[in-house]
Amino acid sequence: MLRFLGFLPNLGPLDIRIFNFWYALLYGLLAYIWAWVALMLWQVDRQAWFFLAVITIFNLSLSFVVLVTGGSWYDINFAVIVNALILIYIMLPGTRGAFGTD
Repeated sequence: MLRFLGFLPNLGPLDIRIFNFWYALLYGLLAYIWAWVALMLWQVDRQAWFFLAVITIFNLSLSFVVLVTGGSWYDINFAVIVNALILIYIMLPGTRGAFGTD
């Protein structure tokens, strides 16, 4: 969010400052949603577990689509590994039992 407000330089191949309020607003909204999910997970809310499961499966599906349509493993390796670990963890019997989703 700070990058699109022009406070941080781009970390990619172009080292320029960009100002785009719309992107900053969307990244701020995304950060708010993930903070809400983290709070609900901390409170062991069943809906947060379900939301995390749906988002993780959606992210893995998008990564698969990127691979099928010509993307490389280098582009998505971090996203696949993190999402797979999250999905494995939330599907463990102890985690499911804590959230009451048995």
